[in-house]
Amino acid sequence: MASVIEAINVKRKMYFELDNTPFYCMDVELSTPTARGGQTLVRLKMRNLLTRAVFDKTFKASDKFREPDLETVEASYLYSDGDGSYFLDQSSFDTLTLTEAMMGNALEFLVEGAIIQLQKFNGNPIGLELPEKVELAVSYTEPGARGDTSGTVTKLARLETGLEIKAPLYIEVGEKVKVYTETREFAGRA
Repeated sequence: MASVIEAINVKRKMYFELDNTPFYCMDVELSTPTARGGQTLVRLKMRNLLTRAVFDKTFKASDKFREPDLETVEASYLYSDGDGSYFLDQSSFDTLTLTEAMMGNALEFLVEGAIIQLQKFNGNPIGLELPEKVELAVSYTEPGARGDTSGTVTKLARLETGLEIKAPLYIEVGEKVKVYTETREFAGRA
């Protein structure tokens, strides 16, 4: 049986279940009244892990949540088609499918064989966690202008997945670069 979490004990970066839906706590705000008999309120900024919607909701301190049946498994990206994106669970060797809505913009960072963390709720895949940085090959970029080295001059570089980033002038076609998945910024040569 899943354990119970009181609203007053929910912290940032914690997972909890409300109405049979898993949520991720992004921020917590406590409101303690000064008058006697007033109730302590907990305002949570939370993300629905099924729909990816983010919203604020206020609860009484004594409200209870269940701990969700969440599991994170290592999986490798196989391919995508019109029905979804397919991953191979590295421990059970099952093929797991995520819909386009579950993927978000993750395809811009995934190449065949990439290892990622896949989230499962009650045994069903619901989303994925990308690593902080990924390595991708440059498929197109303008040649750098010789002598233009003042400051931080950048040029547009298209990567193998179609993602376009601003890269330094010295980056050439065929090179592998590291890209931050959260900000989509150049992180260095691979």
